[in-house]
Amino acid sequence: MSGIKLLATGSALPQHMITNHDLEQIMDTSDEWITSRTGIGARHHCQGEECHTSLCLEAAKKALERSGVKPEEVGVCLVATLTPDHLTPATACVLQKELGFQEDAICFDLNAACSGFVYALHTAECLLAASQRKYGLVLGAEVLSRVIDINDRSTYVLFGDGAGAAVVEWREEFPSIHAVLGCRGNDQVLTIPGVNKGVPAVVHMDGQDVFRFAVEALPRCAREVAQKAGITLEEVDRFVLHQANQRIINFAVKKLGVDPAKCTGNIAHTANTSAASVPILLDELVQKGEIQPGNKVLCVGFGGGLTWAGALLEVAQGREGDTK
Repeated sequence: MSGIKLLATGSALPQHMITNHDLEQIMDTSDEWITSRTGIGARHHCQGEECHTSLCLEAAKKALERSGVKPEEVGVCLVATLTPDHLTPATACVLQKELGFQEDAICFDLNAACSGFVYALHTAECLLAASQRKYGLVLGAEVLSRVIDINDRSTYVLFGDGAGAAVVEWREEFPSIHAVLGCRGNDQVLTIPGVNKGVPAVVHMDGQDVFRFAVEALPRCAREVAQKAGITLEEVDRFVLHQANQRIINFAVKKLGVDPAKCTGNIAHTANTSAASVPILLDELVQKGEIQPGNKVLCVGFGGGLTWAGALLEVAQGREGDTK
């Protein structure tokens, strides 16, 4: 058996917050309409010099500092995103330079939309197994304010910007994260046109179809991860679920039959941050002391693709090995 454990986390949100009451002043909506349908009360949007890269750097530096892992010990750096500052170079390559990772560290971005961070965790687990350096930096980051249309209230109210980071350690004796990944190819339900489509690159979403997909995929994925790990859902200490919509989460938690207190989120003040959603929430819970060393944390993402991904992430007691 071999796998990764979580050493430390970090996150970053833009300073500028837009509340539902702010949106009431610029579009035909209301705080009641938004909160009753989504659970969202506010979202953060980048302004001025804030950007995707700056959010990633802030979150990464926090996670690395808290972990005690030095830049030269990092073997893998992955960034899950669909809204990077550049099509190329990859954000992970920029981080390699800015954070001082070795030139043979594996650095790249990946796009699995809202499932991206969990996809990246499993990818890091596999890559670290073959790396001489057994520490990895995994991020989920988005600047979704770039790809939402202020004239479409059904999507504009939903999305925010942010970044979350995790430092993980791979060991032969660590348990696998028992990742479950999946895709049901669909370019109609949730899509952002590419640069060659000749139309604005903004989010297009069929909310009802997304809801139906999510409330089926989320609980099914969580059960499959637990089954793969050989545990019951009751043995999970904390669920970290993609913060897409509070109605989706409530419905899925009810279907799972688990304690809702283990599934609380942060959508009220972050909104949907796609690939950044799971790691931002993970960091908030760690910093609050609601996730402790030794805890088993079941993370589930779901979204565009359509994709889903789940993993059982155990929190390490601290650095457990030497990477020389």
